[in-house]
Amino acid sequence: MHIEVSGNGPDLVLLHGWAMHGEVFAPLVDQLRSHFTVHVVDLPGHGRSVEDSTPLRLPYVVNAIAAATPPAVWCGWSLGGLFAQHAAATVPKVRGLVMLASSPRFVRGQGWPEGADAAVLTQLGQALHDDFASTIERFLALDVMATPQARQQMQQLRQRLLALPPAPRVLQEGLKLLQDTDLRGALSGLPRPSLWMAGQRDRVVTPAAMQAAAALAPRAHALTIAQGGHAPFLARPEQVGQALQQFVATLA
Repeated sequence: MHIEVSGNGPDLVLLHGWAMHGEVFAPLVDQLRSHFTVHVVDLPGHGRSVEDSTPLRLPYVVNAIAAATPPAVWCGWSLGGLFAQHAAATVPKVRGLVMLASSPRFVRGQGWPEGADAAVLTQLGQALHDDFASTIERFLALDVMATPQARQQMQQLRQRLLALPPAPRVLQEGLKLLQDTDLRGALSGLPRPSLWMAGQRDRVVTPAAMQAAAALAPRAHALTIAQGGHAPFLARPEQVGQALQQFVATLA
């Protein structure tokens, strides 16, 4: 599994979302590398780990990352948050958990009205399969539209993400994780402090969903990034970076 390491300071593991890879964090890493030693993971089948055949399942991936990284705070965005939360619940070397536009349960169901309709995720999976480039471009346009120099930023990110498309198998494996996983039961016993950051404009994992999840965990705090979308670190990397610094400072 490819893990890009840069910067100096406390160790921070970043886990990207479905069908993306670690380059999506580039604007955030620019903010973080002077404060943290950042470990940017390309999940199996994604980015520079495209040939990694590790199943995209929580224990397999978490154990592989934990074996390759030092004790650290784990930050997971979207799908990556499922791996980060599982690690925080099961791996002693995880010092803290940051959930970034990520939920213990992504789909709506009994006792969880804040999730998305499962059909929405299925449609997104089909769009990624049918026209990966256009689907990624639409996603980026929505998330960076409120930022200065949005057009230039979107083009740079688009080039980075499309240069390394995911293996076809992980589109289906990722969809299954998003539709089937429910980690709410592990939150009450979460042994590490956690920060739950939502984007104000996010319609995939709403601020209400993040607040509801944080309410289930001890030593948890929910924060909404103004004008942020499903990837708030694209529109507001400075705010997300500052929140991460403040959270990690509380762990010292």
